[in-house]
Amino acid sequence: MKPKAMLPVFIAGLLAVVALATAAAARAQEAPAMLTGTLAKARGSGAITIGYRESSVPFSFLNARQEPVGYSIELCRELVTAIEEAVNRSLVVKWVPVTSDSRIEAVERGTVDLECGSTTNNLERQKRVSFSPTIFVSGTKVLVKKGSPIKSFRDLAGKRVAVTAGTTNEKTLRELSQKFKLGIDLQVARDHADSFGLVKSGQADAFATDDVLLYGLIARDAAKADYEVVGDYLSYDPYGIMYRKGDAQLGKVINDAFQVLAQDGEIERQYKRWFLRKLPTGESINLPMSAQLEAIIQTMAVKAE
Repeated sequence: MKPKAMLPVFIAGLLAVVALATAAAARAQEAPAMLTGTLAKARGSGAITIGYRESSVPFSFLNARQEPVGYSIELCRELVTAIEEAVNRSLVVKWVPVTSDSRIEAVERGTVDLECGSTTNNLERQKRVSFSPTIFVSGTKVLVKKGSPIKSFRDLAGKRVAVTAGTTNEKTLRELSQKFKLGIDLQVARDHADSFGLVKSGQADAFATDDVLLYGLIARDAAKADYEVVGDYLSYDPYGIMYRKGDAQLGKVINDAFQVLAQDGEIERQYKRWFLRKLPTGESINLPMSAQLEAIIQTMAVKAE
């Protein structure tokens, strides 16, 4: 074959190689390589599953249309956007209700990918699941009817105290009762609304849980003037978003996303929306951000070197 005859063949071959390389690059963009864990699952299914709470006001609760809303829910929506960018496709959000008692197992089993509620991050739970950076700091206090003789945890001696199953508050009250020989009669309910209902109906003398949740329940109740939160903090409870333990890729996406949310002020904006302004039901909790949470967010905004 003459050299001139070989030129078109060479050009055609070169164009074919370029076309294959371009197609391969496009495929690489469409499907990020080496996805694992939740990211691989989301990429393959086109969906992400979020566990929500029905009455953890103002973190995660149902509005009048029975849709999950709240501070934690909005932060989780931001995480979904970050996950979509990581897997390079839009994701359908599937909502699954969880309770205090079922939430950790739901994450462990993969029933939910993110648990967006009011869950305390502690060492015991870290053995089973992983947590996002801290989104709120709370502590156990006690709700009573106004006029109640209960003013501190020592006044709970021999009293019926409602707690929600599977919470750190239940553990705190059991330990306090044992340590100080209070003989507290714990009434364990399914969820926070049920625990509050025990006090409202007179079946319990008090309800012990995180103070912010107590303020949220009171704010939404028609007889809000009949209840008050009393006593000192009985525990320290930093909240986080739960996800499956050992999922390093998802953990990096979550940590990076929170660093951006802290930097651009989105966490603070969502805090003001859910804690200082009116809730969808018209009430306001009116709880300014604590100095502890301000410091946590400022630290979160600093990118690790």
